[in-house]
Amino acid sequence: MTAKAKKGVDTIIEDISNLSVLELSELVKALQEKFGVSAAAPVQVVAQGGAQGEQAKAEEKSEFDVTMTSCGDKKIQVLKVLRELTGLGLKEAKDMIDNLPKAIKEGIAKEEAQNMKSKLEEVGATIEVK
Repeated sequence: MTAKAKKGVDTIIEDISNLSVLELSELVKALQEKFGVSAAAPVQVVAQGGAQGEQAKAEEKSEFDVTMTSCGDKKIQVLKVLRELTGLGLKEAKDMIDNLPKAIKEGIAKEEAQNMKSKLEEVGATIEVK
């Protein structure tokens, strides 16, 4: 890049940094129309601002719900693993499997939810972690 071009780029960057959020939004829309592109994700980051972006990171989800949507073909194996993971009795576990989709555990840590999901999917169940 030539010195003249670099100076021009630096001037543009300085001008952009002095724009308000509303002006930035209008600039982005104009650039999208001019070049036929979309910058949806960067616009969201600019609109959120630094403090709100940091707040969103701090509010990461820490509790998860594990829901079984299907037990697959191996109902007995799924029943055994379900009882092992939840401590349910045979009747309660069977009732849960017979009335799918059903929440297995709610408000648990991510690691525990992923562990439950992998063990149940290993025997053929379909699991959602939300």
